[in-house]
Amino acid sequence: MRRLSAIALAAALIAGIGLTGCSTTVNLDPAEGAGDPACAEVSVRLPGSVADQPRRWTDAQATGAWGDPSSILLRCGVTPPGPTEARCITIGGVDWIVDESQAPRYLVTTYGRVPAVEVYIDNEAVSPNDALGELGVAVAAATTVEGECTLTEELLPEQS
Repeated sequence: MRRLSAIALAAALIAGIGLTGCSTTVNLDPAEGAGDPACAEVSVRLPGSVADQPRRWTDAQATGAWGDPSSILLRCGVTPPGPTEARCITIGGVDWIVDESQAPRYLVTTYGRVPAVEVYIDNEAVSPNDALGELGVAVAAATTVEGECTLTEELLPEQS
C-alpha cells in the first residue's frame, strides 16, 4: 500500500512536470485521511512559497504543490508509517522517514505524527532540507506527536 502511494505521488509529479505555464492547477489524489480536521489546519498553514518555489493550486483536499513545473508535492492524511529501518531525519523538530528509491526524487513521510504527511521532493530543483524545514512549521503546528525516531543502536539489546 505504501509503495502504491509512492508510485501514485511520483506519477503526479511527473504529470506536473508536463504541465505548461498556462495551467495553474496541479492534479493530485487526496490521501485516505485527507478529511482529518488536522489536515485542514496543515493546509491553511502551508506557505506561499517553499525553497523559493511559488505555491500552485491543487485539485485535491489537504494537498499542496510548489514550483512550475511542480518540484514539491504534499499530501496530508496518509497512512502513518510503522517501525522501519529506513533512514529517519529530524528537521525543525519533525521526524521524517526518507524513501530514497527514486533518487534524486525523494518521498518523505512524517514519523510519529498524526495525521501523517508525505512530501515528494525533486532534489534536482530544490533542497529537501530547505523544503522540509519550511513545510515542517505547518506540520509541527497542526499534527500530534505520538512517537519519534530512534536509532537502531538504541533498539539493540545490551551486550553482557
